[in-house]
Amino acid sequence: MPASTCSIGCRRMLGSSSTGDDRLPAMTKDTTAEAQLPPPFLLRRLMAILYDTLLVLPLIMFSVAIALGLQGALMSGTGGSATDIALPRLAVQCIAVLTVITFFSIFWLKSGQTLGMQAWRIKLVRKDGDDVTLRDCVVRCLAALLSALCLGLGYLWCLFDRDGRSWHDRLSGTQLLLLPKRKADKAGAKTSAD
Repeated sequence: MPASTCSIGCRRMLGSSSTGDDRLPAMTKDTTAEAQLPPPFLLRRLMAILYDTLLVLPLIMFSVAIALGLQGALMSGTGGSATDIALPRLAVQCIAVLTVITFFSIFWLKSGQTLGMQAWRIKLVRKDGDDVTLRDCVVRCLAALLSALCLGLGYLWCLFDRDGRSWHDRLSGTQLLLLPKRKADKAGAKTSAD
């Protein structure tokens, strides 16, 4: 592996700019300014994933509980025992995947950001800078599953990709952008430091 690739990967993981310039362009509604924003660093992405995982796990449990309740109601109506209620493993996995896809799609279609992405100033857009479509969301979620199943290599790929994109970014035609701090955030940080 060339040394330049490794150093770029290390800088992206630790959060320093690959160009040495840590300043971010001012955010406007113009998509050209948005296209100039850098990709988020790996640690920032992982923290947003952790945040969103803590939000989506209860939703998965709730979805499975609803499915169990429906199955129990159907079994008791047909004379089955309510104590024998259990969903097949495949059904639980399908419910989990559908819940995750629904969670991310709703947020990405609305604003391009989940709650975790908002907290870490990350935004999802198409490669051309447009807002994502439902197809983009579904493909990205399924490709992210593939990235995770390959021992996380799809996520680590952003360290070596020249555009800072992971496998699921490439497969879905999307990219993550690191948004600049809002002026209110900067003013609040100055007053808290005093």
